[in-house]
Amino acid sequence: MKSFDLVIVGGGMVGASLALSLAKTDLKIALVDQQSLSAPVFSPDSSYAPRVSALTEASSRLFQRLGAWEAMTAQRVMPYQHMSVWDGEGTGEIAFDAKAAGFKTLGHIVENEVIRNALLKSLAQTDIECFSDQSTLDYQLGDPHQVQLEHETIAARLLVATDGAESRLRKLSGIPSSQKDYRHHAIVTTVATEQHHQDTAWQIFLASGPLAFLPMPSRGERHYCSIVWSLVPDKADEVLSLGDEAFCRAIESAFESRLGKVLAADPRFRFPLKQRHARQYHRNRIVLAGDAAHTIHPLAGQGVNLGLQDVEVLSEEIIRALERGDDFSASHILNRYERRRMGSNLLMMKSMEGLQNLFAADDIGIRWLRNTGLKWTNSLPLVKDLLIKQAMGV
Repeated sequence: MKSFDLVIVGGGMVGASLALSLAKTDLKIALVDQQSLSAPVFSPDSSYAPRVSALTEASSRLFQRLGAWEAMTAQRVMPYQHMSVWDGEGTGEIAFDAKAAGFKTLGHIVENEVIRNALLKSLAQTDIECFSDQSTLDYQLGDPHQVQLEHETIAARLLVATDGAESRLRKLSGIPSSQKDYRHHAIVTTVATEQHHQDTAWQIFLASGPLAFLPMPSRGERHYCSIVWSLVPDKADEVLSLGDEAFCRAIESAFESRLGKVLAADPRFRFPLKQRHARQYHRNRIVLAGDAAHTIHPLAGQGVNLGLQDVEVLSEEIIRALERGDDFSASHILNRYERRRMGSNLLMMKSMEGLQNLFAADDIGIRWLRNTGLKWTNSLPLVKDLLIKQAMGV
């Protein structure tokens, strides 16, 4: 039976990033996933993937330090310099501009497949041992923990759960978690628009839920946006039942035709939206990161960025422990990770919940207040600069 200092369960964006963050330490590390951990061949002519991430400046810097950013930009990365947010039920609007705030960009829209592809390419150049395509995966928790793979068993001093929102490892560890159904489903796809997106991330708050148009690279005279449309389940059923032409007209109308006609749409996908949060981030040498610890509403695109901040802090605490000759898997080390991340994650979750409730409210007084607030904030450059820096993670 092979023994490892640390086994990361889940080779998505967060798990692969954590493995890379610790690759230069003396730890013996394994990365385990039920899917492939080999980077597929990327074709620049391929269709855009339906799921994208709005990476903050802080996340981009992390990927640069991990040596994965160059591989991402060699595939497909869309920087955006502007952001426009408005209330579809009123006249309030706020606009952000990178140059006015002293930055080159506000962030980058990157397909999740592109991010993971680049991370896996970088992982292939390290000594981290990958166990992929595991049709069966089970655990015997103890000292050490054992991970039963399809054809062998490996042992781990510390297990890191980056196995997603429905984390089996979190459940087996006995770590309690809270869950709230947003009662919204996200419809995601890529659309072609008549007009160029102006390097802008657009978001309109509708009575039915927020709709985001996120800029994607153009192809010649053809312009594209990735969309995330949050709708109550019945409305999502109705929208998904539409044919291509009717869907294009529906989303064009909802978006107030800000980019002219919606010319075409890729296949649509649907995801139920739930808020989840673990009551603690570690127990008995099992530690949670990313969606295994928390999920939030996608209206501000902060989900993956929170997970990447988990990666930064957890890797920092483990590396500091190693430098001091301390036990990297001890409770007092993992407690520091939990203290540094739980407050920030909870604050972001409550902020997103507050925004959703504010824009969902139909009371005329609340509608007046939110429209007035948007206009007022838009007129205060210093306040906008603070909001931009907070959103960028800098």
